[in-house]
Amino acid sequence: MARVHPSAAVDPQAELDDVEVGPFAVIGPHVRIGAGSVIGAHTVLGGRTTIGKRNRIFPHSALGGVPQDMKYAGEPTELVIGDDNTIREFCTMNLGTVQDQGVTRIGSNNWIMAYVHVAHDCAIGNHTIMANNAQLAGHVQVGDWAIIGGMSGVHQFVRIGAHAMCGGGSTLLQDLPPFVTCSGVPADAHGINVEGLKRRGFVAETITALRRAYKAVYKENRTIADACGVLEQMAASGADAAPHLRALRDFLQSSQRGIVR
Repeated sequence: MARVHPSAAVDPQAELDDVEVGPFAVIGPHVRIGAGSVIGAHTVLGGRTTIGKRNRIFPHSALGGVPQDMKYAGEPTELVIGDDNTIREFCTMNLGTVQDQGVTRIGSNNWIMAYVHVAHDCAIGNHTIMANNAQLAGHVQVGDWAIIGGMSGVHQFVRIGAHAMCGGGSTLLQDLPPFVTCSGVPADAHGINVEGLKRRGFVAETITALRRAYKAVYKENRTIADACGVLEQMAASGADAAPHLRALRDFLQSSQRGIVR
């Protein structure tokens, strides 16, 4: 049974499954929230928003608002949030648009700090960290375990690969490949996210292979096509690192904006 503070305004059509709702929260008719989630005081949940289980949404966040896109004309788009996320104070996450898939999607086990903005049609993976005031424009994709530093801005349509890390105060205008760290305005690449990979259990041989891959992409004056060929050769001869090398290769081959250099 939902535990709703008397001052909260919850539409009777909203679906709340064993949810705690704090004072002065506002929840619209097309909102669904899974069991064990906690909705903080003054939070506003609108639109067609689905929130999974055991999420903690802190006070004054506004989730499911209409996109900040002048083409939006009231279409029934969505915001979908997975399980076990922490969303801190004053975060904003908008619905998708019909110009994309119509869904803004947040995965599970993400740590999203205060004042983060996730614009329309973004797709966030699992286990990511977005530090205070990170700002994601529309259509941004963020892979699993990626980290975006505080006060960073990410341009629309940029992709951030799995296990990548963007330093605080950066401006990201191009794709950030998996495993790579960057910082600056505009952001420059600075090597492999070695500490992050160690913490996640990557063995030394795999980290060494990824360092060699970074050298092939960034340090040997190769074209992307040439570097991808080298990565495939490396993957063919290194079984443990092969899936990660091929993930890096596939990311490079599919980039539409170019990569951070």
